Amino acid sequence: MSRRVVRQSKFRHVFGQPVKADQMYEDIRVSKVTWDSSFCAVNPKFVAIIVESGGGGAFIVLPLAKTGRVDKNYPLVTGHTAPVLDIDWCPHNDNVIASASEDTTVMVWQVPDYVPVRNITEPVVTLEGHSKRVGIISWHPTARNVLLSAGCDNLVILWNVGTGEMLLALEDMHADLIYNVGWNRNGSLLVTTCKDKKVRVIDPRKQQIVAERFAPHEGLRPVRAIFTREGHIFTTGFTRMSQRELGLWDPKNFEEPIALQEMDTSNGVLLPFYDSDSSIVYLCGKGDSSIRYFEITDEAPYVHYLNTYSSKEPQRGMGFMPKRGLDVSKCEIARFFKLHERKCEPIVMTVPRKSDLFQDDLYPDTPGPEPALEADEWLSGKDAEPILISLRDGYVPVKNRELKVVKKNILDNKPPPSPRRSHSTCDSDFSSALEEVLEQIRVLKETVQAQEKRISDLENKLCQFTNGTD
Repeated sequence: MSRRVVRQSKFRHVFGQPVKADQMYEDIRVSKVTWDSSFCAVNPKFVAIIVESGGGGAFIVLPLAKTGRVDKNYPLVTGHTAPVLDIDWCPHNDNVIASASEDTTVMVWQVPDYVPVRNITEPVVTLEGHSKRVGIISWHPTARNVLLSAGCDNLVILWNVGTGEMLLALEDMHADLIYNVGWNRNGSLLVTTCKDKKVRVIDPRKQQIVAERFAPHEGLRPVRAIFTREGHIFTTGFTRMSQRELGLWDPKNFEEPIALQEMDTSNGVLLPFYDSDSSIVYLCGKGDSSIRYFEITDEAPYVHYLNTYSSKEPQRGMGFMPKRGLDVSKCEIARFFKLHERKCEPIVMTVPRKSDLFQDDLYPDTPGPEPALEADEWLSGKDAEPILISLRDGYVPVKNRELKVVKKNILDNKPPPSPRRSHSTCDSDFSSALEEVLEQIRVLKETVQAQEKRISDLENKLCQFTNGTD
């Protein structure tokens, strides 16, 4: 009688557990917008959640430690004139978050370490270039201040947030609505899925499609795709019979899948969250009440089912903590922030280990908060792997670093005066008046900055005072 050999894996016994009730975030009115984004973004300092708001779009940003019931007057980030569809924390600055909205704009915000007294209404920079609503944003994994946005105008735009400029616009590549966009590990390639049923691998700097595959999943429902660490592409979609399906593909040979597995008959689009350190992919369907997880390896069947975390209530959205925000002393390898209708519930994924010592095999060096490249270096063709840090002693978030936006002066590009009128008195009058106006603007800007600093200092003092009286 043959015994079935069980595959050896240190992640075979990973289990998920919700936190205690007092460590949840209660009384949050999660957005009801019908859009397939995760509605939640987390980093080692904050959890941000897109919320319902009257007249415009808003999201709430809570310090991780601010658990329990959230005051109904808690300050929001409000600046968009229509609902917010996607949010994403900058991987290189834990106080900077970008938001995309139905109002066709992308806004980048600086969130202070203290709790502000009133709503944050002024973004650091507003990026305008889309003609229809913007549903997807994603920061470059290794280059500083490079942000990608994709809109319902079938356009992908890359921005330099540090100057507020458009770096690249990928036009005429997508014939229909873009479902999702993902970077590879060093940010040299993009993978996109589209309503025209094609998965494309794009070199954004050359503005060309490197590889594409028509209908990796035969069903009509949306497909999602992400890069794995090895450069393969992991997809989720639907079969012709509307069963959910996952696939693993080699973009160098896109015709045949490395693996293709049917899952179940649920109709929620599966959002894949990938941990490149452990090669585990977690699948969370909107409207599902479970998280399935799989390990991707280089041995058949390549995508190995590990386990399912099940709960009673369906999820409205999901946030995924970067590795540096986890508690290594408890062998935590992933943490999800599950959105319900009125609350956010952290779910901790743990590998059971008896030893209290640091587990090297669970925590290889992981991408840290330092960018490996500047935006112009990346644009000129340079690539760099993420700068890694060790988690041996845990990770301590760095202090608030301000995002400075240096916009180029449009007056530097003004055309030279025509020779015919260059010495006329009219021109000299105009230039002196212009200089006077510019000087007044400069003085006003300095005054505004000084007052903003004073307001910020007073808010800080007020926070310290209120914390002291608690």
